[in-house]
Amino acid sequence: MSLSFDFAQPEAAGADRVTLFVDVILPLPLPKLYTYRVPYEMNDEVVIGGRVIVQFGAKKTLSCIVAAVHETPPAQYQAKYILEFIDDAPVVTQAQLKLFRWMADYYMCTLGEVINAALPSALKLSSESRIQLHPAFEPENNPYPLSEQEEKIVAVLSSEDGKALTFTEVGDLLGNANFHKVIKSLIQKDVIFLFEHLADKYSPKVVKKVRLAHHFVEENVLEELFAKMASKPKQLDVLMRYLQRVPVYQNVHSNHQGMEKAALTSSPHLSPSAVNTLIKNGVLEQFDVIVSRFPLDDSPEAKMPFTLSEAQQAAHDEVLRQFGEKDIVLLHGVTGAGKTEIYIELIRKALEGGGQVLYLLPEIALTAQIVTRLMRVFGTRLGVYHSKFSDNERVEVWNGVLSGRFQVVVGVRSAVFLPFDNVSLIIVDEEHESSYKQYDPSPRYNAREVALMMANFQGAKTLLGSATPAVETYYQTRAGRWGLVTLSKRFGEAGLPEIELVDTRKQREAKKMLNHFTPELLSEIERKLGLKEQVILFQNRRGYSPFISCLDCGWIPKCKNCAVSLSYHKHAHELRCHYCGFHDRMPVECPACGSRNLKTVGFGTEKIEDDLKIMLPQANVQRMDLDTTRAKNSYQQIIADFEQQTTNVLVGTQMVTKGLDFANVSLVGIINADSIIHYPDFRAHERAFQMFVQVSGRAGRKGKKGKVIIQTADPAQVIFDKVIRNDYLEFYEYEITQRREYGFPPFMRVIRLTVKHVDQLVAEQAAILLTQELVFRLGREAVLGPEAPYIFRIRNFYLQEITIKLDREHTVLKHAKAQILEAMNVVKDQKEFKQARLVADVDPM
Repeated sequence: MSLSFDFAQPEAAGADRVTLFVDVILPLPLPKLYTYRVPYEMNDEVVIGGRVIVQFGAKKTLSCIVAAVHETPPAQYQAKYILEFIDDAPVVTQAQLKLFRWMADYYMCTLGEVINAALPSALKLSSESRIQLHPAFEPENNPYPLSEQEEKIVAVLSSEDGKALTFTEVGDLLGNANFHKVIKSLIQKDVIFLFEHLADKYSPKVVKKVRLAHHFVEENVLEELFAKMASKPKQLDVLMRYLQRVPVYQNVHSNHQGMEKAALTSSPHLSPSAVNTLIKNGVLEQFDVIVSRFPLDDSPEAKMPFTLSEAQQAAHDEVLRQFGEKDIVLLHGVTGAGKTEIYIELIRKALEGGGQVLYLLPEIALTAQIVTRLMRVFGTRLGVYHSKFSDNERVEVWNGVLSGRFQVVVGVRSAVFLPFDNVSLIIVDEEHESSYKQYDPSPRYNAREVALMMANFQGAKTLLGSATPAVETYYQTRAGRWGLVTLSKRFGEAGLPEIELVDTRKQREAKKMLNHFTPELLSEIERKLGLKEQVILFQNRRGYSPFISCLDCGWIPKCKNCAVSLSYHKHAHELRCHYCGFHDRMPVECPACGSRNLKTVGFGTEKIEDDLKIMLPQANVQRMDLDTTRAKNSYQQIIADFEQQTTNVLVGTQMVTKGLDFANVSLVGIINADSIIHYPDFRAHERAFQMFVQVSGRAGRKGKKGKVIIQTADPAQVIFDKVIRNDYLEFYEYEITQRREYGFPPFMRVIRLTVKHVDQLVAEQAAILLTQELVFRLGREAVLGPEAPYIFRIRNFYLQEITIKLDREHTVLKHAKAQILEAMNVVKDQKEFKQARLVADVDPM
């Protein structure tokens, strides 16, 4: 059965009824809002910011957000009727709608694309949305009666463990076009869960609990049990502990709730086998309880677990003073200066004033450490939001912000989409990080910029924090638009690490290199391990080797979809493309000449890990990169192992450079500094400086004297001198001069247009036409290109790029964007370019 609906509805009697229409935001890349008619009987259900189910096109059903309510029918088409209202209260606030409109306008995308990115999948319904049985649903204890149709759905979902149905399948099952009402009813009765993709399927957090079997609760029966167990002291100890923790005589209901099994089995004085024996013999009953991942807690508010140092207190007071004059302040503090403690004190003050707080971090890797610290202070008022959470967990946080349960949220860039409507403070930590920029799909937003606009709309203050601020950010403080507070010393007794450059070219000529390690770095690693201290090694490339090559004919395996070589991953024994995910088996012989003389070229984190395990068998080595952190809790586990010193050498990519705080790290090694510096981008030196300083900052944070060894084939590079002296100001002055001279941000706005097509010639022709249209509208001096990028084919699409430089004045920018969209439409209207994809990226990173 296909989903189709009869929209003809009889007019209600009585001419005084108002005919309402709603403009809705569909989660599709449509340039305009679409208008639907509200059935008379649903007039009172209309909620701006609420979700409704509509039919779009011939068969597609979607949920969308109500953006406006009015009485004007559309002039160009006959409005269809809304099928169902899902919410009786907004899931998207007015403040969010205002922010989303700004994002669509600024980042040159549609409102539908913003909504699609903003809403968790479980809040977006379509023909292919799926339902599953709620894990807590118990038919015999269900307080709500189910209709015949509801029973039918429950029966099918119960037939197999974890079975799921799409909306289309529910329609087929019921043979009813109005099945959405049935689904809505089951959601309200907590019978089912919604999810969009199989990867989002809800896995509840289950706690194993135990309780005394109900027939032992009576006092005389329990005395008999004690008498029988007199010869079994271990089991008796368990039973006594249970009765101490659960007062079954004073409160019979407390036994029904029981206690966590882990509280018995983890006690050093109690035998886990005795607990299991009592369960086996029927004295204790084991049962599962589904709990929230963000449990409510009625305990008193946690106290501040630290006192600010004199320097921290002075910086904190200066931030508050500058907030009295400016809305945005940069806290420029060296690595290890204790910025997080200042953030916590500012959050406390914001909460005392009754406002909400958003704390942004660039990477999920950081949230594990930060959340632990913040939870000690803010307890269950703290919510966490990032992509490693299941979709239903993200909905739980979304609803927690809406209801006011979560007053503080720690999250990565997607947290800017949460339904805040009373923000008083936004903290953007490591504000310079490129991870705040969304690359694909649209909207290609920068969370830092969106956070600043959110704060502007809601009258909040914004604190940007970094040891190596973005050049654009520091320029704003120099211009007097934003405030600046500086922390120039590390917290406590810790000093900045000693930095040593080692010339790999000389070591190779002298044949002293051991794999990719200089003797200086290797001996220093051994010395630190001998002192029971820890080491971090940084290599900005994952995998075992960047590519393999045939030594006889020079063949190199290439991705069939992208213009890049395939990287070798030894653990999986396969070749992978890091752009499209294509993978292939590792060949035994060269497919070009048949030679078996294949060799890996270059090295990544996996090879460094492998080499260290061979060269230093006494070392416990762990790797942190995209390959080892795909699982949900893998970040936390790797970080916990390193914190507890189970691991003493951590090898990683950029993840290890960002804000991690380990007390026992005294050595940081940068394996190949040159690959970061020599990159065709105007921000290459800025990123290199930031990365070197940030990773160096992981050493010597808690009093130990830290050391950093940088391996490079070109120690004379100017940037190294600035890194060694940790001289951000000199670096900034050099960079700002270069940018002023060549017309780059912050002096100009940059918009990058990318033309994509499966045919290389068509891509080039479309790009030439687009360039001509842009030059006609904006002038030749504003348009650079077109040209093929460094990697000219990705996912089977050939790429051409055009760079547009514009004056920063708002009116100029707004007019230019309109002209750019006009030029893009001219290209799209050409028959031969219908299949070309045109992508606009505002403020590319």
